Amino acid sequence: MNLTGIHHVTAASAKIADNLDFYTNVLGMRLVKKSVNQDDVSAYHLYYADKLGTPGTDMTFFDWPHIGPKRPGTNSIVGTAFSVSSSAAFDFWTTRLEEKGAKNIERLDFAGRQMLSFEDPEGQQLYLVDDGAAPFDGEIWARPDIPDEHALRGFYSVLLSMPAFDQLDPILTQILNFVELERSIWVDGQSEAIIYATTMSGGPGTEVWLLQQPDAPIGHLGAGGVHHVAFRVSDMETQQGWQARISQSGLQVTEMIDRFWFKSIYFRVSGGILFEIATDGPGFAIDEPLEALGKKLVLPPFLESQREQIEAGLTPIGE
Repeated sequence: MNLTGIHHVTAASAKIADNLDFYTNVLGMRLVKKSVNQDDVSAYHLYYADKLGTPGTDMTFFDWPHIGPKRPGTNSIVGTAFSVSSSAAFDFWTTRLEEKGAKNIERLDFAGRQMLSFEDPEGQQLYLVDDGAAPFDGEIWARPDIPDEHALRGFYSVLLSMPAFDQLDPILTQILNFVELERSIWVDGQSEAIIYATTMSGGPGTEVWLLQQPDAPIGHLGAGGVHHVAFRVSDMETQQGWQARISQSGLQVTEMIDRFWFKSIYFRVSGGILFEIATDGPGFAIDEPLEALGKKLVLPPFLESQREQIEAGLTPIGE
C-alpha cells in the first residue's frame, strides 16, 4: 500500500485579496474553487490549481486576517516546490517575479535539482523545480502572458524541517512507506537533508525533502506559513486502509471527514506538522461546470442552508 504523491498544500494568508491576485495573475494558477473554511465559515478557503483542478496541482489558502506573520523555524513545513518543464523557464519567471514584486528570488541547485527560489508577498517560501518535461497528468491553465512551456505543472515537493531526522524518519518510512532516495546538503550549505518519495524513482509530485536543523528556533504558523500537506489516494477504500494502519501505529488519526470535493483523514506527525490523506475524487467539477470553476462562492451541501449568514460575514473578493 502506497500513497501516490502530494494531493494539495494548504497555507495561511492574512491578505486574501492580495493572495488571490498573486497566485492567479502572477503565478498563473486557476482559482478552481472559492469556498469557506468548513471548520471556520467566517474565513474564505481558496483553491488554486491547473485548468481541471487535478489532484497534485492544488495550493489552497485559509483567509485569516488577524493571524499575524509566521515565525520561521523547525518542526514545521517550510517550503512548497512546483514543477516547470525546463530550466529555460527560470529566465522567464525571474523577470516576471521581479516585475511583480516577489521577494528573495534566487537560482539554486539541490541534489542535482535545478530550482528557482522566491517568496510571495507574505513571505510564503516557494520554489520552481525543473522537472525535465516529465509526464504531467493535468492540464495547464493557459494565459496569454505566460508561455505554455513555462507554466506551472503542479507540485514537485514539499520541504519539512525537524530538529533531528529520527523524529520523523520512522513515520515516513515505516508507517507511510516512503522510500529514502538520497542524502544531501541543503542549499544553505549547512543543513543535512533527506529526499524521500512515494516511488522508487521519485520526481514531480512524489517527493518530500526533510531538513535536519537542530539549532533552528521552533517555527510557528502564521501568514506566509503552511498549515498542512495532503497526500493522494485513489479512493475511500484505500484511505480506510491507511486510517487503520496509522491508528495501529499509535498515531492519533481522525475519522474520515467528507470535504465534498474529496474525503480526508488527518494526523499529526509532530507538534507542528499536520498531514492529511485525501482521495482524488470526486473533484471540483462535481458541483459546477468546468468552465465556471472559481467564479462564485460555492458551499458544500451541508453549509448551503447557512449561505445568507456566511456571505454576510465575508468581504467580497475577485468580483
